[in-house]
Amino acid sequence: MNVEQTTLPKKYHDAVLHWQRHNFPDYGLLPENWQKYFPSDPEFCLCAKMEVGMGDKVEVGDAKGERRREKPEELGEEPAKHLLAIIRAQASTEFGSIQQHEGTLARAQDDEDRFWVLRVMAEELRHGYQMFHLLVSQDWSGVSGQKAEEMVEEILSMQTGSHVLDAFNLEYDSFVDNVVFAAVIDRVGKYQLSMQRVCSYKPFAASMPPMLREEAFHLAAGVIPLRRWVQRAAQGNALITTAAIQKAFNKWMPRGLEMFGHEKGGDSNIRFGFKNMKNAEAQSLYYDECRRMVADLNQRFIRARLPKLSPEEAEALAERLLRDRGKHDGISHEDLIQLPDKAFFRRKGDSAFTMVGFSGETFTGVEEYVRHLAGHLPEPYLHSRDMKQYVESLRQVAAGTLTRDQAIKKTPTLKRVGGMCPCSKSVRWVMEEGIPAEPSRN
Repeated sequence: MNVEQTTLPKKYHDAVLHWQRHNFPDYGLLPENWQKYFPSDPEFCLCAKMEVGMGDKVEVGDAKGERRREKPEELGEEPAKHLLAIIRAQASTEFGSIQQHEGTLARAQDDEDRFWVLRVMAEELRHGYQMFHLLVSQDWSGVSGQKAEEMVEEILSMQTGSHVLDAFNLEYDSFVDNVVFAAVIDRVGKYQLSMQRVCSYKPFAASMPPMLREEAFHLAAGVIPLRRWVQRAAQGNALITTAAIQKAFNKWMPRGLEMFGHEKGGDSNIRFGFKNMKNAEAQSLYYDECRRMVADLNQRFIRARLPKLSPEEAEALAERLLRDRGKHDGISHEDLIQLPDKAFFRRKGDSAFTMVGFSGETFTGVEEYVRHLAGHLPEPYLHSRDMKQYVESLRQVAAGTLTRDQAIKKTPTLKRVGGMCPCSKSVRWVMEEGIPAEPSRN
């Protein structure tokens, strides 16, 4: 492992720290407690990391075998626009996830869980910083129509509800969301980063391995607490239940599946040499991996109740209970966790607004389907603006006053918005050097 580290030009570095003070105030707790919770790991660095020794040849696509591109203009206009959209969306997700995590971080029952998520947030900040390095270290104005400052302003101005991908526009309802999000949504990130290691644009490809190594911890920050929680639930702990975990999975899995893009898409990513799998293939592998994760949780639940069983015996019992919808030694199929059907509660892709239920059953009446969703989603989420907008669109699609395509497009998009910092109406996130920012009044 050979990595080069670099920092952004001062005005951009300061802009990220300025954003952090407003959106991630707990950041300072991490270095103070790093040795307590992560004594074996290198300390956190807010910097861009580039893997050294990446191959120079394009691995997939029309330019396979040619030299990897190192400047946007070498890509060609259409591929450069496509890659720029990927980089901006990636940056949006990194900053967006911090905003989501921050709202419920303090609700963690265990300090260890809280500091694990705190580390995830810091590494997401670094990943956003990494994307900014890609945006500001080269001139993208030929395809963006914007200066680097404007692109950074745009991304730092986003709030939950205006990010590029739907998964990053949902508020968390409890700390269960922090953990399930890490297990489910960060797992999508692992797939995207893995696919993008082959990217024909060398700076982007070289950004992926360091991010992937950090992403492995993010998955652990979801899976390991979930393992503890299902064991506690099996032992009768009333403060965490598999029912609550199940509803959180139902909330996040549809959004995770949609992060791969439309099931029929992905050809351009292959052709341009940006990824090595089409959307449907990657999505299918992801769903199967999530299924294995849930199977592991179920066998741990069963073994906490029936410790004499081996992991293999417990997993076989879980499969039988779910298949037969039965009971065994006081354990019901309802105690176990299942993945919702791929088409459940979808608003993007082939299954968008099709009213498919948790188990794959179909509904013809909107109100019946809404009641079905109400029984399978976290109650606080039912009262969210996001859910209200989804149901309104669903009713319009069913009534024929809105097409599915129109409903799909009724989601936040990357907008050229102002970048005013909340501490002053006159201060933007990115300040030119030599112009002092007004001190925060917060």
